[in-house]
Amino acid sequence: MTETPADRPDDPPVPPVDPDVDLHLPRQRAELRQAPWSTLAAISVGGVIGALARYGLAEAFPRPAGGFPWATFATNAAGCALIGVLMVLITETRRAHRLTRPFLGAGVLGGFTTFSAYIADIGRLAAEGAPGLALVYLSATALAAVAAVHLAAAGTRAITRPRRTDPAAGEAA
Repeated sequence: MTETPADRPDDPPVPPVDPDVDLHLPRQRAELRQAPWSTLAAISVGGVIGALARYGLAEAFPRPAGGFPWATFATNAAGCALIGVLMVLITETRRAHRLTRPFLGAGVLGGFTTFSAYIADIGRLAAEGAPGLALVYLSATALAAVAAVHLAAAGTRAITRPRRTDPAAGEAA
């Protein structure tokens, strides 16, 4: 006889994967047909590309035991700068295809940046007897990420801003 969860009263009941959707009901099952599959595909493909680029950098520049994780630091700072550039370009300077932001932003750059590795590196540094370096890395990465987004966005705005001309002189002001 096969044992079922109901046969084990001590085990809590297993909830459905998504308690808001009952796939046994045709109306709720129809929600799957309305899913933004092209958006999900763009994010997935972009994520693979970004993750492979990050992996390549991590392999090319491995972190020595107890040493500063430069590859992860540089990846996160560069990824944040690129997010700043991307967001200005697609929201302020030109109209982009509807899949550009999901593909490049959430996909490529989301897969490229690695804040989970950042947290793991902090734990490794502390466990390897370098808590001071872990604290420096924690702070430096957060500051570099915010600064990178801000500076890249501001720089992109400055470069792409239409130049005002003086109608009397006929030259750029």
